[in-house]
Amino acid sequence: MTIANAGGPPRDPRQDPDFNPAAESKRLLRAIRTATLATLTPGGAPFATLTAIATDYDGAPILLLSKLAHHTGNLERDGRCSLLLAQGGRGDPLAHPRLTLVATAARTQSPTARARFLARNPKAQLYADFPDFSFWRAEIEAVHLNGGFARAADFGPEGLLTDLSGAETLLAAEADIVAHMNADHADALALYAEKLAGAKAGQWRASGVDPEGLDLVSGDATARVFFPQRVKTPEEARAALVTMVAQARGATS
Repeated sequence: MTIANAGGPPRDPRQDPDFNPAAESKRLLRAIRTATLATLTPGGAPFATLTAIATDYDGAPILLLSKLAHHTGNLERDGRCSLLLAQGGRGDPLAHPRLTLVATAARTQSPTARARFLARNPKAQLYADFPDFSFWRAEIEAVHLNGGFARAADFGPEGLLTDLSGAETLLAAEADIVAHMNADHADALALYAEKLAGAKAGQWRASGVDPEGLDLVSGDATARVFFPQRVKTPEEARAALVTMVAQARGATS
């Protein structure tokens, strides 16, 4: 999918013309499964911890937090927080892209948030129903991208979040689409991950779908593939997935 920079910062002529802050930020948000969560202590000091993360349909972060953790108590007093999603990799860690989100978090009873988090983090099913655990959704207020040397940008949530308008039938069919792809199209999922997202070979499975793309997991690895264009219905998603198979096969030739 060619992601426009709509809602993102103006182009800086000093930066690489191929640098698309909105596209890079969306990729990091959807592909990374662990984040540093910074909350505020009772005295107002920053307190950073590590947490698993998933995304709602629109890209808003979803967290599963224990009431026994300090960060949960902090959020109960003051929902303001920040999330750092760092890609990591070999070599200098500061040379790899990372995304910082300023947000306000609150508990959510949304069954969708629960389902998407557990699909993304299946090991969490072991403790998700413990009485001290609850799901939280973070409403993004500001975005900072550091994509490496001379590739930084600051912008608002409208440049990062996914437009859900008109996509009600697609979202309602997510579970069926994911189940069908996992049951019948494992070969296509592997092609998407390895040829379109540049991921390593693995037993790739779909974990979620939204108007902009497909989320994939393989053990502890994750990947994100974007549709060639925004989709709003299951039929449009199917057509996009077929097109992507052809693109992935073309990448192997």
